[in-house]
Amino acid sequence: MATLNSKIPDGPIAEKWTNYKAHQKLVNPANKRKLDIIVVGTGLAGASLAASLGELGFKVKVFCYQDSPRRAHSIAAQGGINAAKNYQNDGDTVYRLFYDTVKGGDYRAREANVYRLAEVSNNIIDQCVAQGVPFAREYGGLLANRSFGGALVSRTFYARGQTGQQLLLGAYSALSRQIKKGNVELFTRSEMQDLVLIDGKARGIITRNLITGKLERHFGHTVALATGGYGNVFFLSTNAMGSNGSAAWQAYKKGAFFANPAFVQIHPTCIPVHGDYQSKLTLMSESLRNDGRIWVPKNIEDAEKIRKGEIQPKDIAEEDRDYYLERRYPAFGNLVPRDVASRAAKERCDAGYGVGTGKAVFLDFEDAIKRLGRDAIEARYGNLFQMYEKINDTNPYETPMMIYPAIHYTMGGTWVDYELMSTIPGLFVLGEANFSDHGANRLGASALMQGLADGYFVAPYTIQNYLADEILVPRMSTDLPEFDEAEKAVQDRLNKLISINGKYSVDHFHKKLGHIMWDHVGMARTKEGLEEGIQMIRELKKEFWKELKVPGSLDELNNELEKAGRVADFLEIGELMAMDALNRNESCGGHFREEYKTEEGEALRDDKNYTYVSAWEYKGPDQEPVLHKEPLTFEAIKVQQRNYKK
Repeated sequence: MATLNSKIPDGPIAEKWTNYKAHQKLVNPANKRKLDIIVVGTGLAGASLAASLGELGFKVKVFCYQDSPRRAHSIAAQGGINAAKNYQNDGDTVYRLFYDTVKGGDYRAREANVYRLAEVSNNIIDQCVAQGVPFAREYGGLLANRSFGGALVSRTFYARGQTGQQLLLGAYSALSRQIKKGNVELFTRSEMQDLVLIDGKARGIITRNLITGKLERHFGHTVALATGGYGNVFFLSTNAMGSNGSAAWQAYKKGAFFANPAFVQIHPTCIPVHGDYQSKLTLMSESLRNDGRIWVPKNIEDAEKIRKGEIQPKDIAEEDRDYYLERRYPAFGNLVPRDVASRAAKERCDAGYGVGTGKAVFLDFEDAIKRLGRDAIEARYGNLFQMYEKINDTNPYETPMMIYPAIHYTMGGTWVDYELMSTIPGLFVLGEANFSDHGANRLGASALMQGLADGYFVAPYTIQNYLADEILVPRMSTDLPEFDEAEKAVQDRLNKLISINGKYSVDHFHKKLGHIMWDHVGMARTKEGLEEGIQMIRELKKEFWKELKVPGSLDELNNELEKAGRVADFLEIGELMAMDALNRNESCGGHFREEYKTEEGEALRDDKNYTYVSAWEYKGPDQEPVLHKEPLTFEAIKVQQRNYKK
């Protein structure tokens, strides 16, 4: 059985990565050409990894289910990317970025990985500038920075409100160069269905051509997954509609432990739900909290009048507005971490002070426009304001935005060691798909940082270290029995999905699952609610396999079949999330158990019993998974109750 060896290098924390690189094994250029690497996913982590490995001389196959790498969900990131450049001269350091990230994750992340992330962050900015990413600049020419939640310094680099898009274009250009040179082969509209193991090592994947329906086999000396998170288990989230957890879940079923599934991030600044027929939610960047002030009416009667449309927000006098984040967290104000801001918004709305449908608070730019002028605000956030107006039909320069928390990111994912390798030898996992760097809550502008750190500056070293022992392994035929077996299992599952021929659509089940997850495994969790949720998910799973209706056939473009496979996985992922949340009898970061909170309503950790990574091992269908624990030790940071008040 696999054991949890995190393989953290010896030495002081600031020297671990340097020591690792100094002693890692290398592959000479002639041997690199003999080694095949499969990369699944073309977001920031996948595209940057494939481009970097191609540049090094390896032979790479890269896969995405979209029609272009440019459609990866990384494109949707808005506000920025963190790095400890200290251009503002406001006191930032690599250590401070490391500290803020561990603290922001409520001391539930692996210290050595987070320090490495902070350490390589500065290289990312240099790399992207060299690629031509149009970061905002100060008047004197230096790259501009803005603040984000959970930090007292300005370290977030940005390109208006479309940072993810610009960074992805940089990675895509690097990837395209390697495709043109013949080092990388790109497979679009191709979705991974299963992982192939030979002698216990990851040696390939089975994919489905989404246009023709044909199953295809691909060999690799190693496989890297960069397939994003599983937030769409909630149905309504800020993720792209196609975002899913299926690749990681198939790896889980082949022996890759799944870590901290309960750690899911709720983003505080999303456009509220507006109807029963909505299919996704829209994010409003956290960067807006730099200049926007969040408030609700102080008087419940005023909130009721606003909800009924009897008065407008501008009719509420300044002294009758409750800027509740500034009131509760004076040191950080509107820039508290996402989990803190989200729970505070929910608390106000649950108490009856919400606006709009009652599930919304105001994000107001009136003060910033008076202080800086409308032109300055437009230069910083213009495209975000435009997007808001198109969706809500109100002008945020004149009327406050309405926002409410929504599912956004998953900190949990495939368990990986310091080298980003899973418990399956030769299977590496990068970016949001792994559990590694964010603990129980991700700070804003750190997802882009982790994706590019993993792809450009970490995995190219660690994968090479692994492949140095594989240079005598010849390329294997995809006619081997292990490929036959994996393809047959995929074919049987697809046949089963399409032959149920029940009476309900995939979306019918996905929406039902989403309601169960939000109500029982959402922003606030209880023992009773989680137990009830697990039973409801199990019942829904039975109904799914009995009453699902997938129209069309296997050998054609069939979106409903694609969705059916993903929702089948979401049902199982949702159950494990609830089990993990039930196991963790504490509150930390985005995991908030109502039974465990301070007198002031803040998350109350239990460091004595739960300072560990929960890593779940699959034992078979309808079998209880086994929980393994990776103890978390902190040498460079003092573990203490988070405080954003002073």
